[in-house]
Amino acid sequence: MRICLVSETWSPEINGVAHTLRRLSHELQRRDISLQLVRPKPRLDKGRPAQGMAAELQVQRFSIPGYQEVQLGLTTPSRLKRFWGKLRPDVIYLATQGPLGWAARRAARALGIPLVAGWHTNFEHYCHAYGVPWLGTVTRYYLRHFHNGCQLTLVPTHQQARELSRQGIQGVRVMARGINGERFSPAHRDPELRRSWGVNEHQPVALYVGRLAAEKNLSLLQESFRAMREIRPDMAQVIVGGGPGRAQLQSALPDAHFTGFIDTDDLARHYASADIFVFPSLSETWGNVVAEAMASGLAVVAYRQAASAELIDSGRNGISVTPEDSEAFRQAAVSLCQHPADYARFGRMARLRALEQSWADIADQFLSYLDHAREAYHATPYSCPVRPS
Repeated sequence: MRICLVSETWSPEINGVAHTLRRLSHELQRRDISLQLVRPKPRLDKGRPAQGMAAELQVQRFSIPGYQEVQLGLTTPSRLKRFWGKLRPDVIYLATQGPLGWAARRAARALGIPLVAGWHTNFEHYCHAYGVPWLGTVTRYYLRHFHNGCQLTLVPTHQQARELSRQGIQGVRVMARGINGERFSPAHRDPELRRSWGVNEHQPVALYVGRLAAEKNLSLLQESFRAMREIRPDMAQVIVGGGPGRAQLQSALPDAHFTGFIDTDDLARHYASADIFVFPSLSETWGNVVAEAMASGLAVVAYRQAASAELIDSGRNGISVTPEDSEAFRQAAVSLCQHPADYARFGRMARLRALEQSWADIADQFLSYLDHAREAYHATPYSCPVRPS
């Protein structure tokens, strides 16, 4: 099978979409699947082609004003038709609903190539987080039209599948995310790193990993860390990541350790060297960091949505609370940091649950969905999308 991936982000950029596509492409290449890639010209590797691709098209890039880390791609359907005319893919996977996704959708439909779309971003939450809630209705209409022009839409959780189906998006299927249990493991715990944070083996470390931006609910992270520190003044607090919210958060939490963005090996050491993972975000479609923390043996405190709803059995392998209940979230974080036996036990059970999420199994499921979309499309061309079986 020849698959073309269309995305506005790619490794080594640090975000959930890039991470998911990197892991999927790795597994597909191991199966000798021929891959193509369409993406904006990258910022971080000076336009070098991605490894392992049979063909690649890099298009014009532009960044969102005030948020330079987020980029979009611009091209025309005619350029994409010329690209695919030289090496026609059997199916196209759209990991973006932005301008690049729309151009690819139009070109693919003109050429008669089946389309499968991924749902990687919680757009409605972003509208609220950035003060434009009125855009939510327009966005829902836009996305319904976009996705109903594809054979399938793949979402990471059952919760998200139910919500999109209620909004009128058809052909929705669930495809979760995997975890590399060797890379993210308690085996990477580093006593020297803990000492650099000013704690010994018996003092707790609370960790946050993620972009430092409004959509991540940083105000609740700040409140929770302060409340935990009042109860456990001997604990260390570590914040990994960067973004426009870093300066304000660093001012509010002067005793916390801020690392900025770090590479994957360092990230694995930071996870394994902590004890509690505090993640108040409500903007995730999945949230790879939750699975990474669990695989690293951490007790997670999170809202019951996205990966947390799928992976956490609250009170057994972590704590999940009702979305938007900020008081319950703070109380859960404060209570957990006072009970070392509980967070150690949760962490052990969390790793066992995370290891059930194999990237090899996810890739097999992905290929099965793509095969299904191809078969359905060629049986009834132009019928979109595939109806639930």
